[in-house]
Amino acid sequence: MRKFGVHSEVGKLRTVMVCRPGLAHQRLTPGNCRELLFDDVIWVREAQKDHYDFVLKMQERDIEVLEFHDLLAQTLEIEEGRSFVLDRRITPNTLGTHAAAVIRPWLDDMPAKALAERLIGGIAIADLPPGEVSTGLRHAFGGTEFVMPPIPNILFQRDPSCWIYGGVVCDPMYWPARKPETLLQRAVYKYHPTFKGGDFRIWWGDSDEDFTGASMEGGDVMPIGKGVVLVGMGERTSHQAVTQVCQALFRAKAATRVVACLIPKSRGAMHLDTVFTFCDRDAVTIFREVVDQISCYSAYPIDDSGACSAAPRHRSRRAWAQGAACHRDGRRLLRGRAGAMG
Repeated sequence: MRKFGVHSEVGKLRTVMVCRPGLAHQRLTPGNCRELLFDDVIWVREAQKDHYDFVLKMQERDIEVLEFHDLLAQTLEIEEGRSFVLDRRITPNTLGTHAAAVIRPWLDDMPAKALAERLIGGIAIADLPPGEVSTGLRHAFGGTEFVMPPIPNILFQRDPSCWIYGGVVCDPMYWPARKPETLLQRAVYKYHPTFKGGDFRIWWGDSDEDFTGASMEGGDVMPIGKGVVLVGMGERTSHQAVTQVCQALFRAKAATRVVACLIPKSRGAMHLDTVFTFCDRDAVTIFREVVDQISCYSAYPIDDSGACSAAPRHRSRRAWAQGAACHRDGRRLLRGRAGAMG
């Protein structure tokens, strides 16, 4: 049985999951890019070249690279995996009654590779098979409108799921444009042969429920070793989600301490990893203007049920950063600036 897990921000990288730029990014326009959480359109061909070069450099260092389009396509070749995704993605609530009735059989018969491309790259009205429904939609809305929008942010594979020691959280995302990503991640972890039967647990998030105010994104989550986890709580990760993940980790004795870091709710500080990043065991980069505003609360388990107690901790920038790196004796702070991203 293969074991999976992430036990450090700076340990040796053995396996990584990536997602190459593709159809979803080709469909970004000046008119829709901000709704899809991109600041601008991207030069897709150059992005693909850069991505391929990055993957090649990792493979040259004996890192196993798992490409998400391929993982999803292989999952969709399995009948149970395909049904799991389509039963939840192709519904009257997401597409409308008539469109769902037409699109579901079309996608049921679609080859797995093409279906994976559509689930990530979206479905425009012009993509639909000819018929009364597609004609009516085209007449009302035009061919370029989406019946199922693309999910270009799945490029950022750190966010829709996050590995914490010997398990993974399937993150319910904050923005509507990113919510469909989680379903695809769940399908891969549950049905792909690489992961099905693997030695890991899904800590939280593997549910069809409406998470309402509970949201989490992996860019806010850092397992830093020795049972300690940093979690940013800002624009996209809420205390409702953090407390539930704490409970799951403590109940399984998978963590001994969770440090919740309250960060400003702003575009420039969308995730903890955009303002505070480990570079080595004793070195972090910081975006001081944001980190100076962070306050932290440490949660510890109090019994076997997963219940916990929380108390405020390190408030100054230097004290907070040193406290976050407390599992090592030496610390280096490297000042940087946050950049814009999707």
